[in-house]
Amino acid sequence: MIRGLHGMFYSSDADATRAFMRDKLQLPHFDVGGGWLLFDFPASDVGVHPVDESGQPAANTHDVSFFCDDIQGTVTELRERGVELDDPQDHGYGFVTHFAMPGGVRVQLYEPKYEKPARAVAKKKKAAPKKTKAKAKPKAKAKKRKR
Repeated sequence: MIRGLHGMFYSSDADATRAFMRDKLQLPHFDVGGGWLLFDFPASDVGVHPVDESGQPAANTHDVSFFCDDIQGTVTELRERGVELDDPQDHGYGFVTHFAMPGGVRVQLYEPKYEKPARAVAKKKKAAPKKTKAKAKPKAKAKKRKR
């Protein structure tokens, strides 16, 4: 059974791209050996978009985007780390910006306007008032019977 998504960026300078993702984006990662870093995320999704009337982008085109919960805060944080980003724009489905990584890799970052089911459940759990258990009354000590 399929249980996840593995994406790939092809870079003319893979080491610099990996270092950028590790150091500038501070993405969670692990080394599978030989400096090959894999960046591990707790959330992912995959969409399927049609080509437009002019046939663009070409079929068999793949795109990888990062998403966040607060585009303005994330952009500010990344700029403080030296990442150059466009100003976010409203694209209907979310607030979108782009940035370049070393090795000729351009990436989209967006804050979705749609609610992912897992995020909706997490928000409900977080917003729900905590139930407090009623304190149990101390039990009376049982009297010992004399025989």
